[in-house]
Amino acid sequence: MARTKRKTNPVIPAAEAPAQAQKQYRAAAYVRLSVEDSGKPGADTIEGQKNLLLRFIEDDPTLTLYGLFCDNGRTGTDFDRPQFEKMMEEVRKGHIDCIVVKDLSRFGRNYKETGNYLERIFPFLGVRFIAVNDGFDTLTAQRGADGYLVPLKNLINEVYSKDISKKIDAALSVKQRNGEFIGAWAPYGYRKDPADHSRLLPDPEAAAVVRHIFALYLQGYGTARIAHILNAEGAPPPSVYRQQHGGPARTGSGQWSRATLHQMLTNRTYAGDLEQGRRRKVSYKSARSVRLPRSQWIVVPGTHEGLVSRADFAAV
Repeated sequence: MARTKRKTNPVIPAAEAPAQAQKQYRAAAYVRLSVEDSGKPGADTIEGQKNLLLRFIEDDPTLTLYGLFCDNGRTGTDFDRPQFEKMMEEVRKGHIDCIVVKDLSRFGRNYKETGNYLERIFPFLGVRFIAVNDGFDTLTAQRGADGYLVPLKNLINEVYSKDISKKIDAALSVKQRNGEFIGAWAPYGYRKDPADHSRLLPDPEAAAVVRHIFALYLQGYGTARIAHILNAEGAPPPSVYRQQHGGPARTGSGQWSRATLHQMLTNRTYAGDLEQGRRRKVSYKSARSVRLPRSQWIVVPGTHEGLVSRADFAAV
């Protein structure tokens, strides 16, 4: 026997449900989980959000599931998310007229942008919005001169996100000052220690290329000539080598360049001193970063085996 929907809405009390035929909404279930939210005891999960929303839509007689949209590992401080944009495209086509989320923080932690969607964009597009655990439904929510009664909670979500960002930055800074490597990928010439990913070990194949570069420079070759030699020898540059060993797709020409060589020849990491903290994000809301002056970099001497001697590095 097919399962039938219950006739009560967890957001709207049963006693208030209108007797006449109710409008049917084509609902999108939207799920989001950021990197910092995952892996904690008792933390939210993608599957948990999915199950909650699918059950809610199934149990609400006014809703029919159109699709599930999931942004995993995406921050809530902006709306530049692939699945969110895909969902909004379906909204603009008229295929979706209701969006259901677990709570307001899953939708977004940016106070102004979240408010803009709730107060202007969704009403203009005729979209109903439901935040299940917050008990918020634009179909029944009180709306006054100042809009829906949710701005304060959105503001709290934004402050929480900012606080989390500061704590993460502080924790990473402590690790850097303790001489722990925190990058996603080891510098060219090194690999992460399998037993301790915060330590660097020489990568024999790439380390030989690094030593070759320093030797050529000490012999009087300039960076343009060295780049030509390496390209002729077929030595893969850092971006290509990283991709060949499971890293992200390379960017650029896939050739050695003067800029790449200059960066390597001035990097104290190759003399055994861990050099980190060269860039800083402009804002917790943005992925854009700026390069810091050398005086602000974090350099910890003697953290790992150098690929060249200190005398040769100083001479270079």
